[in-house]
Amino acid sequence: MENYAGIDVSLELSSVCVVDAQGKILKEAKVASEPDALVEFFERLGFAVKRIGLEAGPLSQWLHAGLKGAGFETVLLETRHVKAALSAMTVKTDRKDARGIAQLIRMGWFRPVHAKSVDAQEIRALLVARKQLLGRLIDVELSIRGILRGFGLKVAPVTRKTFEVRIRELVVGQTTAGTKSDGTAVGSEANFSAIVLNVAPFSSHRASYAPSSLRGEIDRTADPSFIRASRLI
Repeated sequence: MENYAGIDVSLELSSVCVVDAQGKILKEAKVASEPDALVEFFERLGFAVKRIGLEAGPLSQWLHAGLKGAGFETVLLETRHVKAALSAMTVKTDRKDARGIAQLIRMGWFRPVHAKSVDAQEIRALLVARKQLLGRLIDVELSIRGILRGFGLKVAPVTRKTFEVRIRELVVGQTTAGTKSDGTAVGSEANFSAIVLNVAPFSSHRASYAPSSLRGEIDRTADPSFIRASRLI
């Protein structure tokens, strides 16, 4: 008799439900969201499982690869399709979601999602990390410009290499507000420029502040030919 399994993936523990060809529940359990733990669970069932289904998500591709590598037929289910199919349930829990996914797998009412290769996932991760890093650095540059503009200091158009130099030129001689009764300045040039000058080098040198292990990868992902090739994987 053919049996089917559905997995509702969570960060720490995933709910697993196994049903037979008639939809009868054979086994339910909470299993650690680790490939090895899930593989061990299915190997110890005592009966074969024809197909395992899990909803596509952040951990799903990792678990999918582990189950496929262990020889289990595993499919990723399209998220919106699963949501629509399970929307009739009045009470949603991880356990009930696992039951619903198992029934979808049994009846074939699902839309499979393509599982990317490990290489494609690594390239994607690098591209996303690079995009986020560059976005944060641009935000820092704009913040520095805004801070200085409040004191009438205009950065004007500069290149990446000259950004730090230009900032240093602007803050030379600039002090914090006010003077004491004896005419000496309150604070010093260092007080005013400390925040700006500590951030400016980070903004101007970009990837040089990334961990040494990632520097080469970040530079590599900036190559247009690399980005085009990654879309074909």
